[in-house]
Amino acid sequence: DSYRCSTISRHPRCCSTPPTPFSFIKQKNRLMLSRTSTTLRRTMLSARPCGARFMSAASLEGFGEHAFTGAVADKYLAKQGLPAGTMDSPQWTTDSALADKVAAGVLEWATDNGAMSFCHWFQPVASSGVRHGLTGQVQNAFFKFDSDNKAVWDLKGKDLLSGETDGSSYPNGGLRATHTAGGYLKVDPTSSIWLRDDTIFIPACFVSYYGYALDEKTPLLRSVDALNREGKRLLDLLGFKVPGLQTNIGLEQEIFLIPREEFLKRPDLQLTGRTIIGKDAARGQEMCDHYMAPPSVTSPALACMQEIQNQCFKLGIPLRTRHREVAPNQYEFAPLFGHAVGQIDQNVIVMQIIEEVAPQFGLAALLQEKPFNNVNGSGKHNNWSVATTDGVNLLNVKQCGEASGNPTLFPTIMAAIVSGVDKHGDLMRAAIASPGNDFRLGACEAPPAIVSTYLGDDMTKYLEAFKNGSTDGYTPALKELDLGVECIAPLTVPAEDRNRTSPFPYGGHRFEFRAVGSAQNVSMVNTVLNTLTANAFKEFADKIEGGASPQQVASEALDAHWKVIFNGDNYDEANQKMLTDRGVWRIDSGVDAICTLSSEKNIALFSDMKVMSEMECKARQSALVDHYVGTVEMEALTMIDMMNQNCIPAVIQNGGSQVEALKAGVSTIKDSLAAIHAEEDEQKRGNLARTLRLETMVEIRDVVDEAEGETPTELWGIPSYKDLLFLDHNYAGYEM
Repeated sequence: DSYRCSTISRHPRCCSTPPTPFSFIKQKNRLMLSRTSTTLRRTMLSARPCGARFMSAASLEGFGEHAFTGAVADKYLAKQGLPAGTMDSPQWTTDSALADKVAAGVLEWATDNGAMSFCHWFQPVASSGVRHGLTGQVQNAFFKFDSDNKAVWDLKGKDLLSGETDGSSYPNGGLRATHTAGGYLKVDPTSSIWLRDDTIFIPACFVSYYGYALDEKTPLLRSVDALNREGKRLLDLLGFKVPGLQTNIGLEQEIFLIPREEFLKRPDLQLTGRTIIGKDAARGQEMCDHYMAPPSVTSPALACMQEIQNQCFKLGIPLRTRHREVAPNQYEFAPLFGHAVGQIDQNVIVMQIIEEVAPQFGLAALLQEKPFNNVNGSGKHNNWSVATTDGVNLLNVKQCGEASGNPTLFPTIMAAIVSGVDKHGDLMRAAIASPGNDFRLGACEAPPAIVSTYLGDDMTKYLEAFKNGSTDGYTPALKELDLGVECIAPLTVPAEDRNRTSPFPYGGHRFEFRAVGSAQNVSMVNTVLNTLTANAFKEFADKIEGGASPQQVASEALDAHWKVIFNGDNYDEANQKMLTDRGVWRIDSGVDAICTLSSEKNIALFSDMKVMSEMECKARQSALVDHYVGTVEMEALTMIDMMNQNCIPAVIQNGGSQVEALKAGVSTIKDSLAAIHAEEDEQKRGNLARTLRLETMVEIRDVVDEAEGETPTELWGIPSYKDLLFLDHNYAGYEM
């Protein structure tokens, strides 16, 4: 960071990525031009210590210029004789001549934007919290030498369409081995090719020699196919002919931004993304003073978020919303809704950009779900809806009714989703069983691990009447609020309030899966939602084809699965017991939830829907359990190091009373790790790790944190929560 500030006019916002010495002049010139180009922001405030500012007029010019789609792609492909919209269809991937023309257009676009390398960009399983960017890639320059030994550009259709790499060193649950190591890549035409710095990125599926999915994307795309196939079939039976179905999502990405100088002094944050030890500061989130407060220009957080948005805008990522969240130093970004596959790819890109931009402003970005004790953790609310490919949102009752002319279509779709949630709530719980969510579920910022759905009183009454034979339509109720101020007109609001305690509430036009973790690749989350819905659509269609009426099928499903609907407070312990007694899915252990992937019911579901085979289900379970255990082991070893190298010496020097308890704690952690290593059963090993993490290490942490409170800061040597969490108040050396 000091090198960058001293060599680039002490301006940490001039560069998108830290330059290497040999590329400094070229990169500086290019990026300085980029910084002064028009962007979507009305103003661009520099972070120069000298206090200078500059401004440019607001403009939409430049949005999406680094994504090969829409008008950007059409401009270059027209030169190859291809029509507008070529990239909107997968046809170009099935015709080698078309692929060569697309490659020629991509090549010209890439070189016009300073790129000279390409890669297939894929998403290995079990990457959250450990793999930078959550992706894999090998970057290759696209040039060759001609017969005169002159370097010439070279990018062919075959280069875009597929590739091969080593598949053995990624988490694979036994699907690959070192002696059978091939991994194969195939372009995903539903997601845009994009460009960053000197490289173009080609979204791709990653499979083994036998076609087994080694990634997050392949099962997701299969689930999209399943939903389209079974959904179109059901809608046909209901008299609504549609070109196709897709799921749309919007992802709310929460993060923490902390001083990088303090981050670099904390091995736990560096190696695991969370504070394994740390006494609470005298101030937390008790006053709710951080939530949606104005971003301060006296700290670098706002400038950092602006630069993140700027880089995303160029990639065509509509990162529309930014605001402070509840915990100190916690922030959120949210984009516009879009097709699920593309949105997931874009979210993965956003996460990498966040991590890479933050250091340029003297910050570190934390994506882990629970980096700090006793303040809110971070989630990634997955807002999910089902729509036709020509734009009808099937979860919007008005759109659904007007487009189909069938008043029973909407309640039938709702009944199918309700039945799917009730049957496969275990899989929904498995999909959010990331290691960081252990500390978050059921706390004040996330729903408990009981998978119910909130519909709201009006919707619930409507569906109850429907299952009892009513054919009346549903009109969402509204109400007016009189503010009691003469000059302010009454405010119209929905009749239903928000239920933040429900894991899967209906929000008028979408369901919001609120329990998703911030560090996750949400492909598995949406694979599960798509698959359970596709299966419900299939079951409904089978019965209708068998002679039952749609209303009969939907009514019977609602009757059978009504127990999963709950509109009350999910945090209330009495309600939690009631839901558990009802038989609503409750799996407290993330490890046990992961291990439901191999249950007979779930293997049958994924196999029948052609999403994952039995072998793929079992392999994914193994990879995720190994990821969980590996995460816990890193945390435990880091805790041992911090106790031995920092805490115990400091307490001894201070004459504290906790020395023997701390030494005993180190021994206890070592013994627990040995027991984990000795356990051969996968699920038992995972739960031993969970016990070490959630019980043993928590108890030892209490002793460490007590010792911190009694030890002078100059002896303790580890940045405190006060140093880490209050950027607005203690960030030194930053001037506007």
